Formats: sequence, C-alpha cells, structure tokens
Amino acid sequence: MTKPLGHKAPQDHTGALTPSERFAMRPIAIARSPYKERFGAPRQASVTRETRDGEVAEGVIELLPEIPLESLRSLEGFDYLWVIYVFHLNDGASTGQTRWPALVRPPRDPEHQHGLFATRAPHRPNPIGLSALRIARIEGRAIHVRGLDLLDGTPVIDLKPYVPYADAFPDAKAGWVDEAEARGRR
Repeated sequence: MTKPLGHKAPQDHTGALTPSERFAMRPIAIARSPYKERFGAPRQASVTRETRDGEVAEGVIELLPEIPLESLRSLEGFDYLWVIYVFHLNDGASTGQTRWPALVRPPRDPEHQHGLFATRAPHRPNPIGLSALRIARIEGRAIHVRGLDLLDGTPVIDLKPYVPYADAFPDAKAGWVDEAEARGRR
C-alpha cells in the first residue's frame, strides 16, 4: 500500500528527552557597545530615559570568525533584529550557577514585588536576555544596530529577524506594567 503524497507516519521526537537535560550553547557574535558598565545603560532597548546621555545608542553585533558570513544573507531587508544574549556579568553566569530572586521590584513599579517571570529582570535561572534592535546597516560581519541595551563584550547566542505579523501584538495586555502606567509610572 502506498502512502498519499505529503503524508508522514507519526513520530515521537520528544520521548527521549528529560526535563533536567543540559544544553550547551556557544556565542555566535559579540556586542560592541558604548556601555561599559550597567549604570547608565538602558533597561530595555527602546527605553533611553535615565540613560547617561538620553539618546538611542548605536553599536555593532559582530559575528565571530567561525560563523559563516553567508548566515547574514537577506537580513539587510529587515528593520529589526531579535538579539538573544547572555547576561555574562551576572554572578555565576559562566558556571551556570546563577543566583536569582523569585520576587523582584522592577524599576517601573518599585512599590510592588512581582514574580521574576512576570518581569524582564536580568538575574534569571538561565542568564539570557532578548532585545529587539533596529538594523542600521550591515557591513561584512558587522551588523550596525540602534537602540542597543547590551554592555560591551556581551556574548550573543542567536539572531532572529523581527517579523511584524508574528512578533507584534499591539492590543496585547501587559498586566502589572499597564497598571503601573495607569498610576503614572513610566
């Protein structure tokens, strides 16, 4: 008996994985940033209030030599890029033994504690961050970006294009952030 075209027998790709399995990741790029210390760096890529100069920072995401240059092909047509990186200066980040709080007081709502996973606090069980950065231009292995909130030397573990139809939810609720804004916190 022949199978119809496009039909594939069911497969189990997850049965062998265990929840405690570790994953090794290596940087693919390094951020070159005007920010050398946490003080004065933006808390979010699009937020420049309370930064040292109050301006949108420019920087470079520089591919490491072992990453093929061809991996950037067609990226120049995108306005924004998701940059996934490691908070490499967090205590224990290099050993995988980070300390993190279950509750935090975020800068936008310091009067209230919120669960870590309801915030973007940098001290996390896995010290990874995510920023949507505007692509200014691409020159060889260098992706020039605007709105940088990474410190100089930050290891980048992945890049993904920002795709508005899949990544933008303009009517989405933002929980406590909406409530803090209603109280005048920005």
